[in-house]
Amino acid sequence: MITFPTIIGALILLYILNSIKILREYERGVIFRLGRALPRPKGPGIILVFAPIDRMVRVSLRLVTLDIPPQDVITRDNVSVKVNAVVYFRVMDPLKAIIEVQDYLYATSQLAQTTLRSVLGEVELDELLAEREKLNTKLQEIIDRQTDPWGIKVQLVEIKHVDLPDTMIRAIARQAEAERERRAKIIHADGEYQAAEKLTQAANILSQTPTALHLRFLGTLTEIASEKNSTIIFPLPIELLRAFTWREEKSKS
Repeated sequence: MITFPTIIGALILLYILNSIKILREYERGVIFRLGRALPRPKGPGIILVFAPIDRMVRVSLRLVTLDIPPQDVITRDNVSVKVNAVVYFRVMDPLKAIIEVQDYLYATSQLAQTTLRSVLGEVELDELLAEREKLNTKLQEIIDRQTDPWGIKVQLVEIKHVDLPDTMIRAIARQAEAERERRAKIIHADGEYQAAEKLTQAANILSQTPTALHLRFLGTLTEIASEKNSTIIFPLPIELLRAFTWREEKSKS
């Protein structure tokens, strides 16, 4: 026969079993007892939550990947672009994350969006495209400083994609092509300048020794004569006659 104390004991046992909660290694439980938060979060492992006196809010301590949707940004040089990014953060203080802000995920997302538009609006398009690492660091520092009172640590912010208008893409392509042409012309002109310097040095050396000029002329004829089916027509240089004259004057003396 079931007695009243047995029923009471069974209810107490069922209440205790129902109060047992298990928190995973990466979870912490913020306990509100009669509306007041306990000073230290519970977990991990087995904890007791005595409802309805206690109410527990689970908080994950794992790294959260928050995707920032594309934002319309007008750069300092008045170029309209769409930029999206990703924020990596984790909860360091579960008590602050629950008490200081209503929804820390939504609040961090909105803060990241506004900060992204504000920071990128202060830079020019060239800086946005070329100095992403610097902008990522600046965004991370600003968002981390503003979310610190919420018990959140922002570890990394990365700009994922910059969507440019078609007209701007064509303008950048024309600019890149003009830059490549400019570099090609500079390289070509520098080569011509170096070749002219070497030719000038060679001409100065040959002018000092007429025999050397004669030998160079004969070497050129040898190179041309390697093609047996060619006819060679060449002018007689004055320097060649001077070489013969110089030899005659030397023999007479």
